[in-house]
Amino acid sequence: MTEEPRTPRRPGRLGIGVIGAGKVGAVLGAALRAAEHAIVGVSAVSEASRERAELLLPGVPVLDVPEIIERSELVLLAVPDDALGPLVEGLAKLGAWQPGQLVAHTSGRYGVGVLAPVRAAGAIPLAIHPAMTFTGLSLDLTRLADCCFGVTADPAMLPIAQALVVEMGGEPVAVAEGDRVAYHAALAHGSNHLVTIAAQAAEVLGRIGIENPAAVLGPLLRASLENALSAGESALTGPVARGDVGTVSAHAGALAELAEDSAGEGGAADILAAYRAMARATAVRAERRGLFGPDVRARLEAALEPGRTGPGDAEGEEA
Repeated sequence: MTEEPRTPRRPGRLGIGVIGAGKVGAVLGAALRAAEHAIVGVSAVSEASRERAELLLPGVPVLDVPEIIERSELVLLAVPDDALGPLVEGLAKLGAWQPGQLVAHTSGRYGVGVLAPVRAAGAIPLAIHPAMTFTGLSLDLTRLADCCFGVTADPAMLPIAQALVVEMGGEPVAVAEGDRVAYHAALAHGSNHLVTIAAQAAEVLGRIGIENPAAVLGPLLRASLENALSAGESALTGPVARGDVGTVSAHAGALAELAEDSAGEGGAADILAAYRAMARATAVRAERRGLFGPDVRARLEAALEPGRTGPGDAEGEEA
């Protein structure tokens, strides 16, 4: 292989190879490039990833994975969780990893244990996961300024992982190896399920003829999220928190009817199931906070079955 001339870099800058030009890899590669590191190569298999690499990493050569590793002082592995372990192990069998080389992955689920073959080859494993959702566009770079990264590394190497995050504009948060799955579950529960709930609420509004559900939900959901982040569970409101059994029963009945009416169109049974599950979880937390006693909680749980209400039900007055 003929070596290409290397552009001189200021001290402390690394030659970085990006494996996986998905939404995360291309954006983080661009952020590291903006910090004056040199991106020596990127792997991009699909047409979409090639276009993303061209947009966010213009001029960076698209290379095979072994060649990227050979050229790199730091290898950034931005591949799906389930592909990470087999990829690392397969490259180890090829003898690709180099002693002293930094190898960082972006998976939230894993710490550095998944990089055991890297360590065995004398390379240095790092886990750097951005707690952010990405579009794969340049606007993602501005989001890194408010983004925390879950970082895991050997104690002596943790400052390296932290420094890389700071250079990208993020805030490093140390996560213990054994806590990575719980860390990732928390992020997925808060972010992914938030999208599902918003989509379900918009679907219900659309089914009853509201033309722009986003305009109705937007101010409410933004305010609710801000309140929850600033005040925690003390921001909890609504019919479940008030013990408004009649309203909860009416909600369950309306959503059950909606599911029946839309059964031929794929149905909305998932919406009723999600409402019941979240209402039960909310009732548990409301009781724990002392908003009502176990008797009210039991009546709320019974009310989640359409057609069942408890005595003394009253209408609520706010969302």
